[in-house]
Amino acid sequence: MAETRIRNMEEFAAVAGISRPTVSKYFHDPSSVRPTTRARIEAALERYDYRPNIFAVNQNRKLTKNVGIVVPYLADPFFAEIARKLEERCIAAGFRPTLFSAHGRPELEVEILDSLRSLKPAGVLLAPLGRASVRREVEQFCADVPTVLFDSNIDGVGEAFVGSDNFSFVSQTVEYLTRSGEEPCFFEMRTPANPNANKRRIAYVQIMERLGLTPRVISIEGEGWAFEEIGRQGALRVIETDGFPTDTVLCSNDRLAIGLLSACYERGLRVGRGEGSALRVASHDDHPFSRFTCPSLTTAAHDYDSVATRAFETLGALIEAGGRFDRRTETLFAARLVLRASA
Repeated sequence: MAETRIRNMEEFAAVAGISRPTVSKYFHDPSSVRPTTRARIEAALERYDYRPNIFAVNQNRKLTKNVGIVVPYLADPFFAEIARKLEERCIAAGFRPTLFSAHGRPELEVEILDSLRSLKPAGVLLAPLGRASVRREVEQFCADVPTVLFDSNIDGVGEAFVGSDNFSFVSQTVEYLTRSGEEPCFFEMRTPANPNANKRRIAYVQIMERLGLTPRVISIEGEGWAFEEIGRQGALRVIETDGFPTDTVLCSNDRLAIGLLSACYERGLRVGRGEGSALRVASHDDHPFSRFTCPSLTTAAHDYDSVATRAFETLGALIEAGGRFDRRTETLFAARLVLRASA
């Protein structure tokens, strides 16, 4: 008779005193583990009357070569760039990547995850919407299918996250800007689409206070993923009312900064480090277009290659481990400051 109800393979591994990957190997192929280990597992199965989730076991027994890649908004060149790098790594390893975009819509993200189940993917690389995601749906999908989150973390969901260190982004830009001129104000959306924005604002406030300076946060109205237009309209309102509180503006992301540069051009404000410039502008991400703005944008750059490589390697390890790690892992890559003409 069962002494306690076992809800999943992780709990079974714990009561059996055997590692989760070893238990997964047994359910994939009992002959792949040592006879003594197999005997212990089978004794525990009888004792606790546990039967594994059939869907999860089938995922491991009948692995396809399909890998799903899901991003929040493919029209954003940032996500197009990192998705391209992930596709390249999948193809080089012999997998067949399929790319999906949630278009910023939580209900579409849920539909995509449901569709992916029918493809029986070996694994999925998921950049969730984050704040807007239906947490329980993402959590259940990660429990069913080997999934690595990237770019946007949802605390406690899934087995692994790979992304960028937002504190590293902001510390580099703030410290450079305060060292080279007037301290920066922070330009952001009041309701950000991506959870990284909140982390960057928090980091900005912490770093400014650590430097003994007064944080000045300018939060503009706007929702969704049309960041350039939101940044342009918000910057125009600021310029036409009280103006920016300092001559240095640090934007939450490069796409907002591109909108701000457009507003400055419309109002005849020169941006840059040279004499006669009204504002310095810097940002975060190293968006693929940021080097082509006028002036070119000073920014803290994502390590696209490292994030893509580590995310794919982590997914491979997760698949090999049967969809579960002993503990959730998080890998963050530091940013790299890129100095250009805008600041």
